Amino acid sequence: MAKKDVPAVAVTIHVVARRAGVSSATVSRVLQGSASTSDATRAKVMAAVRELGYSPPVRARRPISTSHDAYGLVLADLAVSDYSELVMGLESVASDSGRGVVLVVTRRLDDASEAVREMAKRVDGLVIGANTVPDAVAHSLGRVMPVVLLARPDVAGCDSVRADNVESAALVTAHLFDHGRSRLVFVGEPDASLDVSERYAGFRRAHVAAGVPLRRPPLRVPLIEGAGLRVAEEILRRRVKIDGLVCGNDTLALAIMKRLQDNGVRIPDDLAIVGWDDVLAARYITPGLTTVRQPMHDLGRIAAERLHARIVNEQPVIGPEVLPTRVILRSSCGCPALSAPTSA
Repeated sequence: MAKKDVPAVAVTIHVVARRAGVSSATVSRVLQGSASTSDATRAKVMAAVRELGYSPPVRARRPISTSHDAYGLVLADLAVSDYSELVMGLESVASDSGRGVVLVVTRRLDDASEAVREMAKRVDGLVIGANTVPDAVAHSLGRVMPVVLLARPDVAGCDSVRADNVESAALVTAHLFDHGRSRLVFVGEPDASLDVSERYAGFRRAHVAAGVPLRRPPLRVPLIEGAGLRVAEEILRRRVKIDGLVCGNDTLALAIMKRLQDNGVRIPDDLAIVGWDDVLAARYITPGLTTVRQPMHDLGRIAAERLHARIVNEQPVIGPEVLPTRVILRSSCGCPALSAPTSA
C-alpha cells in the first residue's frame, strides 16, 4: 500500500519541533539557515521536515529590515519574587531563536500605554502581563503585531497563556474543610486581576460543593505586605470569629502570620492560613506555609514559544493555554510538620 502523504496544511512548526525533539525556535533557526545549531540538531529537524512534509508559509519569510531580533516583555512590577523564573523561561526561548528581551515595567510610569506603544516599534512581538495596560491597548497592538497575553482575560487578536487558579483554589479550600475549618475568609481583591478573581471563584466553588455557607465577604486588599499587616491588626482588634484564611498570595499570608504570631495567635491551632505562589520564605517559616505553586518558568517559556510561532506567521493555537498549578501542603493548614512538603 502506498504511503499516504501528510497534508502540509495540517503541519505547523510546533508539530515539527515535537517530532524532532527540539523547540520551535530551534526549528525556525534551522530553516533560516542559522549556523548556531549543531549538525546533529540540524539533521534531526530536517528529517522531521521531510517526514511531515512541512513547508514554511511564504508569508513567514520576513524581510530582514522588519526584524528587530527582540521580544518585548511588559510587567507591572519586578517586586514579585517569582517573576525571575518567568523571565528566565521567556529568555530561554528568546536566546534559542537568536533574540533578546526588552523589558518595560509599568508600575511607576505616568503613561504606561504610550511607553508600551513606543517599545512595540523596537521589538518583533510582545508578551503583556496583568495590570499593565488596558485591554483596548493590547487589542490595538495585536492588530499590527504578534501579542501574547500573560495571566490576563482573553482579548480578540491576541494569544493567551495563564495558570490555573480556580481548581487549585477549590482544592486548598476543601483541604481546610477536611481539617474541620468552616469559618473561612478570602483575603485579596477579586476585582484587581484575573488571577485573584479566579482564586476567589475557586474558594466560592469549594463552599458550594461542601455545602458550607459563605459567612463573610472577601477582605478586599492589595497583595502587598502592608495590607497583610493591616488585616492582621483588624483580626486582633475585632477578635473576629474565623478559623481559616485563604490568601491571594504568599506575601499577604506571610505578613498576616508573622503579625498574628507576634501577638500570641497560634498557627494553625487558632487560625489556619494558606497562601499562593510558593515563594522561598514559605518553606522556611514556622509553621511552613501551605500554598499553591505556579509553573512560572513554563509560563514564560510557553508564552515565548507562542509568540515565536506568531512572529514566523504560524497559525496560533486557538484559545488560551491554561497550565496546571500544584497545591503544596505544609503545616500552616493543620497538616503535621514534615521534613519535605507534599502535594495535594
